Amino acid sequence: MIISNLSLSCAHCPEGVARSTEATDAYEEVSGSLPPPSLSPTGHLVVAVCLGFIGTFGFLSNFLVLTLFCRYRALRTPMNLMLVSISASDLLVSVLGTPFSFAASTQGRWLIGRAGCVWYGFVNSCLGIVSLISLAVLSYERYCTMMAPTIADGRDFRPTLAGICFSWLYSVAWTVPPLLGWSRYGPEGPGTTCSVDWRTRTPNNISYIICLFTFCLVLPFGVILYSYGKLLHAIRQVRSVSSVVTRRREQRVLVMVVTMVVCYLVCWLPYGVAALLATFGPHDLLTPEATIMPSLLAKLSTVINPFIYIFMNKQFYRCFTAFFSCSIPEQSSTLKTFSRVTKTFRSNRQEKEPQVSAAAPSTALPTPHSIHESSQGANHVAQSPTNQDCVVSQTPAAVSLKPKLILVAHYRE
Repeated sequence: MIISNLSLSCAHCPEGVARSTEATDAYEEVSGSLPPPSLSPTGHLVVAVCLGFIGTFGFLSNFLVLTLFCRYRALRTPMNLMLVSISASDLLVSVLGTPFSFAASTQGRWLIGRAGCVWYGFVNSCLGIVSLISLAVLSYERYCTMMAPTIADGRDFRPTLAGICFSWLYSVAWTVPPLLGWSRYGPEGPGTTCSVDWRTRTPNNISYIICLFTFCLVLPFGVILYSYGKLLHAIRQVRSVSSVVTRRREQRVLVMVVTMVVCYLVCWLPYGVAALLATFGPHDLLTPEATIMPSLLAKLSTVINPFIYIFMNKQFYRCFTAFFSCSIPEQSSTLKTFSRVTKTFRSNRQEKEPQVSAAAPSTALPTPHSIHESSQGANHVAQSPTNQDCVVSQTPAAVSLKPKLILVAHYRE
């Protein structure tokens, strides 16, 4: 009877009070607990505008990346396939996640019930972790390409497909447990989005949050720092022997790496810190604005990733301009900047090693690898003569020594 009287009295309440009551009832239905302080109607409107911008531009940019990949055969390389996997996950976020939170923000409350909240939390958490792990796998793949002692096959998709499968399976492995009882999915922030339950302070929930933070945020960031740190270290080693053109390429690599790391931190670190504060800090520490901003920054990564990883890529940019101008993309070298730095780095390292003499006439014969290297690395041969095929001098005193062969890894984009 008390509830009925409350409902009847609220029928004559002002619109703002009635909407607040509806939001409270929706939050209690979804989470089973009292809601935190919510945003004002103006605040919800601002969040809805931001989500509309993120959803629209995230969908258009990532859809364009997939269109270019399907349209131009020159883009179908292992490295670009990993970038396409990242764009696919971001596109799914723009389609399966952002529209629901946008609609909820326009009404100031969650609209599709408890089951919809669980589905939304699982899908968006899974796709977000796919993006994070894929960025880490991409950085590690670049590091391995730089340090590999053999020529990389630019058409071997197996390592890249293995990395993509690992990213998706790893993400599913960490987002399924809340569906099985290890933590749970529920409303987040002011109640217009859903994610992992950050507020419930039980051992079951806290243990999952600590593991999720460690293995899905800190670990990928550590891999990115390690891989790109090694890359920058190699660039600094070859700076003294680099030409002006190569130094410009090195500067572009440096800018791109710093941009990657900074954007990773800007998009995901606030979300991780806010989640930890909601779990371990005082209940009233985070205001409604402080709870919704990290979620918006995390979703903003779906817009930023295509511009950093795709449109800063000259090959994609040439196809992008050709696509809108209805022309044929310019033909140029498809060797990646990282490969050029790698060749110079290995040439410099090879110069420091003593020459090995051995009677091995068969090693002086040209091989497919040497022909490939001499045809595409002529500019580096001028800088470092040791980049040529191993020329072995036949001296009787060094017959017992084995020739040392150092191959240069080329990676086609």
